[in-house]
Amino acid sequence: MIKVSISKQSNYPVSSPWLKKHLRAFLKEKGIVSDAEISVALVGNEKMLDIAKEYMKDDKVHNVLSFPAKESKRKFIYPPNGKIKLGEIIVCYPEAVQEAKKEGKLIDNKVLELIKHAATHLMGIHHG
Repeated sequence: MIKVSISKQSNYPVSSPWLKKHLRAFLKEKGIVSDAEISVALVGNEKMLDIAKEYMKDDKVHNVLSFPAKESKRKFIYPPNGKIKLGEIIVCYPEAVQEAKKEGKLIDNKVLELIKHAATHLMGIHHG
């Protein structure tokens, strides 16, 4: 089972159950078939800027960031409890709203697009 945790401010009207359902399906499509955990946080501009300053060492509001649970160059070893901890995805909700409007997309769809993009990074797939 893939456990998806979503945290968001109450004034962000995105459907957590819908996001969980579609993220689980996406991860299964990409080959995650064993027990796994992934966290998603929807944050505001100020929080994203704080995170960027601390972890990215820049002064930029990113639309999405991903943080793997553990980065390793060694051979993959299954964790003792059998659950793969993929990591955390942080989406800047106001940025997603702006991008959705600019691209003519529904906000929930844009948020999911950003989450999927970040999830591919957590699975080790990076830009070419």
